[in-house]
Amino acid sequence: MKFSINSLKYFENLYKWSDEPLVTDINVLTDKIGSQLGEIEELSEPGQKYDKALIVRVVSCEKHPNADKLQICTIDDSGRAENVERLEDGKVRVVCGAPNARAGINVVWLPPGAIVPSTYSAEPFTLEAREIRGVMSQGMLASPKELALGDSHEGILEIDDVIEPGTPFVEQYNLLNDLVIAIENKMFTHRPDCFGWFGIARELAGIQGKRFKSPDWYVYDAEMLKSDQTTLPLTIRNDIPELVRRFMAVPVADVKVRPSPVWLQLEISRVGLRPINNIVDLTNFYMLLTGQPLHAYDYDKVRGMDGPDASEATIVIRYPESGEKLKLLNGKEIEPRQEAIMIASDNKLIGLGGVMGGADTEVDDSTRNIIVECASFDMYAIRKTSMEHGLFSDAVTRFNKGQSPLQNAPVLSKILEEIIKISGGYIAGDVVDLNYLPDEVMERGSLHPDVNVEVTFINNRLGLDITTEEVSQLLQNVEFQVELTSRKMVDETDGKRVDSQTLTIRAPFWRTDIETPEDIVEEVGRLYGFDKLPLELPTRSIIPARKDPGFTIRKLLRDQLSLMGANETLSYSFVHGQTFERNGQDASYAFKLSNALSPDLQYFRLSLTPSLLEKVQPNIRSGYDSFALYEIGKAHCKGLMDEAGLPAEFERLAFVVASGSKTSSRLAGAAYYQAKQYLQHLMEVFIEQDKKVSFVPLVSYDNGNHVVVRQLVAPYEPLRSAVVLLDDSFVGIVGEYRSSVRKALKLPAFFAGFEIDLGVFTQTEKVGYATVSKYPGIEQDICLRVPYETSYQSVYDALANKLAEMKIDNSVTSLSPIDIYQRPDESSHKQITLRYRIASYERTLTDAEVAHVLQNAATAAAEDLHAEIV
Repeated sequence: MKFSINSLKYFENLYKWSDEPLVTDINVLTDKIGSQLGEIEELSEPGQKYDKALIVRVVSCEKHPNADKLQICTIDDSGRAENVERLEDGKVRVVCGAPNARAGINVVWLPPGAIVPSTYSAEPFTLEAREIRGVMSQGMLASPKELALGDSHEGILEIDDVIEPGTPFVEQYNLLNDLVIAIENKMFTHRPDCFGWFGIARELAGIQGKRFKSPDWYVYDAEMLKSDQTTLPLTIRNDIPELVRRFMAVPVADVKVRPSPVWLQLEISRVGLRPINNIVDLTNFYMLLTGQPLHAYDYDKVRGMDGPDASEATIVIRYPESGEKLKLLNGKEIEPRQEAIMIASDNKLIGLGGVMGGADTEVDDSTRNIIVECASFDMYAIRKTSMEHGLFSDAVTRFNKGQSPLQNAPVLSKILEEIIKISGGYIAGDVVDLNYLPDEVMERGSLHPDVNVEVTFINNRLGLDITTEEVSQLLQNVEFQVELTSRKMVDETDGKRVDSQTLTIRAPFWRTDIETPEDIVEEVGRLYGFDKLPLELPTRSIIPARKDPGFTIRKLLRDQLSLMGANETLSYSFVHGQTFERNGQDASYAFKLSNALSPDLQYFRLSLTPSLLEKVQPNIRSGYDSFALYEIGKAHCKGLMDEAGLPAEFERLAFVVASGSKTSSRLAGAAYYQAKQYLQHLMEVFIEQDKKVSFVPLVSYDNGNHVVVRQLVAPYEPLRSAVVLLDDSFVGIVGEYRSSVRKALKLPAFFAGFEIDLGVFTQTEKVGYATVSKYPGIEQDICLRVPYETSYQSVYDALANKLAEMKIDNSVTSLSPIDIYQRPDESSHKQITLRYRIASYERTLTDAEVAHVLQNAATAAAEDLHAEIV
């Protein structure tokens, strides 16, 4: 987004939108823009390219004696240019080939030493006095193209204003010391109003603590110019109101299409747009000014689309029909995507709504009657269309941010006034306003309902202590409506009733982003200045965090299963619909995803077992003949909700053990008993001893037709499986699988598993905690030479017991292994080394004290073990 500092100053004087100047110190302003508005991408000075350009008057034009298409022009610059060869009367001679060069007009002269503006950014071309067909020419008279004001180069630029000859071009057109600031567009993704100069100026006022007032004509309920007669009948039909919430248009007759005034060409060209003609330039100018894109159609061309006998122009907003094509203003022909917003006549497409107009209805030099459109299009539809067709126009930049439909009326009203002023003509029909906004929005003059927020809510989230009056002023500076009400509330800290002040805030009609109290917090923080927030680190308690029992038990289960030789898998909670069929489950009980990641992940799974079974065959195929797999995860089932009214989640542990043909023959017993052995070990470790665990054959178990139980046991063979009961309550299933399941998934014959509710497991292992001593600890090693048959555990226990008996009072100790070593030449003995660490809570211990304890304990242990201290 680009804007000119000089332009803002001009409009500030024109509209009196602030009592204080918005731009004083440019360095301070750019710093505030960077910290409170958006990142500055580029700073440029557009006036530099016109450094020596002068506005002069052509005094006379004579035919060049040696060239048919050249003229010798004598110009008056009031003697302003220096180092220029002059005639006796002080005038300057310039050779010119423009067909419109003639005496009495004002033009732009580039004297010797000036750079041609159109070459300024590429390879600057500096003019010099030179002889042309025998006549010395001092510089050149410039065309619009050479002045970087468009593509026209058939003639020199004519200036209709009354201007003193010799006036510098930059002074006449407000370019002197101008600065164009480009702000990174992504900073304004949620702020469509900031894609217009009004929005930028309002924000500059807000971040500087100054009050802003929009022009009187910029109001959501602006009155439209009335038509005395309907000479250009216009019918508009909107077939997709869900994507086009408001569409306004009006016909204008007898306009004169010609080049825009120079000031208008410069206003849009200095920020990167190309001047075309007065109608198109005005639509671009008011887009830049307000952020609202507009479009103008040639009325007669639109009417002609429906045949030579059409009595009126018709505009239809619709989707494209199959095979329709549209030639755009940029010359590109497209076949629009199926969901694109199209502007059409009764019979033919005339524009890609919100993106680009069609070439067949463009406004050109032959145009006499026009239709001016001001509409609001769905930003998501515009974004998708733009990306699919590779079209990135200035209208797209604004429409895909979600412009407010409430600003259509004032912008359309104002541009109609300017079109009539600059190009002539008159309103030739009633304004058509297809408005689908709710009545309460139009009555309120704001897109969203009022927001109620307490100042304490704002301060608590920003870490500030600003007053109600300060908050109100910050918001009112950028034209929010703020009302203050007081009420009694209970203070959360001491329970007392206190006075609380609530702000009722209504966003202006151009703001689309203010819906919640948090939006107000963000607005206040930005306007106040995030750089003013207190730089304090958050306080943090040093009290150890309480462990999550669920996290702890899952970790302990993983550790235990790993020790048992099982490997963990992690799979999606989503499965293909065929998974249910293969496992005998009913897909109607599964939640189906409306936006699945892929066709293979359409449903939430009903249990974990099917996901685990799908991992068996790939592992066997990869050469792993015997293995155990498990997964800890969640399952869901329709019809069962939790206390919050959300779908219930079942946390479970699923396990399978498999052996291929190479190893299954060596395993004793059925696969069922292998899986049951794993499960029983887990229950011995993680289920309290007073709990009653029983296994009931699945074939004889009455599940009461419970849907969750039915789906869980569906893959299992009833004659070779058992349900697991804990205190007579169903908690899971263990067993082998149906032959249909084994066949569908190519499972081995020796194959079984279980699936258990995770809630049955509890943490039985106690975790000790000892306070760390503030005094330094001492470490010493002891090495015992013992017979080879003596176990490490007996050595550790003997030494630990003796050290415990001789422990120094009020101290913390630890004993840990270092190594077990056997000399190559000594097979009957080995050496076991352990490290003893001790720290007192009362004082710093000495090496002698610790050595005495360790020596006595080691001697006693060595005697019991028939060992030798090394």
